[in-house]
Amino acid sequence: MSELSSRPVLLLIDVQQGFDDPYWGKRNNPKAEENIAKLLEVWRAMELPVWHVQHMSLEAQSPLKPGKPGCEIMEFAKPVGDEPVFQKNVNSAFIGTNLETCLRENQFETLVVAGFTSDHCVSTTTRMAGNLGFDTFVVADATATFDRVGYDGTVYDADQVHSVSLASLNNEFATVLTTWDIMQKLAVAVVNSTFKTIDSYNK
Repeated sequence: MSELSSRPVLLLIDVQQGFDDPYWGKRNNPKAEENIAKLLEVWRAMELPVWHVQHMSLEAQSPLKPGKPGCEIMEFAKPVGDEPVFQKNVNSAFIGTNLETCLRENQFETLVVAGFTSDHCVSTTTRMAGNLGFDTFVVADATATFDRVGYDGTVYDADQVHSVSLASLNNEFATVLTTWDIMQKLAVAVVNSTFKTIDSYNK
């Protein structure tokens, strides 16, 4: 299983007010926001990089269209200080943005991904991150999705869509873990980094 670096970027995908809109249908994991908030609290307390992605929909009916209240980032997750926001209008946060350039320039190699939705923008961004060579983690209980209708009219429950989407990512494009697992790995990474620093100093 992959290990976290001591400086992972928390990449929050589309944590926007519009996902509270009935427009999307039935959602799973009502605790996603609570877990995102926990991640934010820890990352900020440890002064680790927090980067935001905001979807600027080109579809007139979308709650995420610029100018609509739903396009705004949820209050609890609003950027603070110099936390950057990368605005996109497709599923991948790497398309039409300078996200990859900023990651490379800052020598960040590890991403911890959370946000909405697990089968669309979280999945697409994660797949590209893995293909681009970033060590990527997805926080299973800090993302969610909605019921989906298949090409033949079959309705797929949000829990099922969520689970299958994460299963498709795990061990292929990313490592999928829970919020608790990520916290544990982060603690180990920081301790190991501190030990290495002390060891280097003693030499």
